[in-house]
Amino acid sequence: MAVGVAGTAAQADEWQDPNDVLQMLLEAQPDSKYLHQSEMNIMMMPDNPALWLLDDGERLFHEERGPNNASLESCDFGKGEGVLEGAYVELPRYFDDVGKVMDFEQRLVHCMKEIQGFTSDDSAVSQRHGSGSDIMRLTTYIAHQSSGYAWNPPLDHPEEQAMRDAGEKLFFRRGGAMDFNCAACHGDSGKQIRASVLPEMRNSQEWTKAVSWPAHRAGQDNVRSQNHRIRGCVWQMRHAGILPDTPVNTALISFWNDAARGEPAILPDLKR
Repeated sequence: MAVGVAGTAAQADEWQDPNDVLQMLLEAQPDSKYLHQSEMNIMMMPDNPALWLLDDGERLFHEERGPNNASLESCDFGKGEGVLEGAYVELPRYFDDVGKVMDFEQRLVHCMKEIQGFTSDDSAVSQRHGSGSDIMRLTTYIAHQSSGYAWNPPLDHPEEQAMRDAGEKLFFRRGGAMDFNCAACHGDSGKQIRASVLPEMRNSQEWTKAVSWPAHRAGQDNVRSQNHRIRGCVWQMRHAGILPDTPVNTALISFWNDAARGEPAILPDLKR
């Protein structure tokens, strides 16, 4: 069960500026070494470079593009066609039109293909990472509409529950050349890799910051996604690589977001 401090999610059902959400978490956990580890990043948060992607993402969302000359305004991220407020924090979820559980990036790519007519080889779809990609611009804009909302991925459908449970298994499953799992870094408090203090999965207020992607990574000077973070963690653990749009991504994100349930999302965030 996640460990939180009463009051942080009191107003987590409405949009809040990401810096305000961060400040609320900092005040709620003044002794968290993870949350307070980078004074420079905290100071930079109001001018987060990830915010620079919002205008381009909004333009791409409403622009008629692709072979079908269509916008993404008819895409349903789970709350109805074109409804973005609060949608990002309620993913992954089961979609009747495809008969499976999808995470956000998977759903976005699905809409770009089905509505706009892009193919897997088109750069608009194939380039998933980096601030210059359409995917990251769209992700940042759409996610920003859910900043301050509480993480609340639905678990009503049996496949949603099964996906979340599979993610938990993967999180704790040891493997690879180094016999690592996600819990090796995030299962206990006080762990650190070089200069970086690591978040504890059972501390929901640390974890909401940990899973609040997209985020600008100061050390990489790029905005990154949840899917990119999974790829990086898997590489660091020396596990086999994960292909995009596969259930492994979706399962891990389902468990990640469920572990932050009830806490407000920081969208976009600024990380080391």
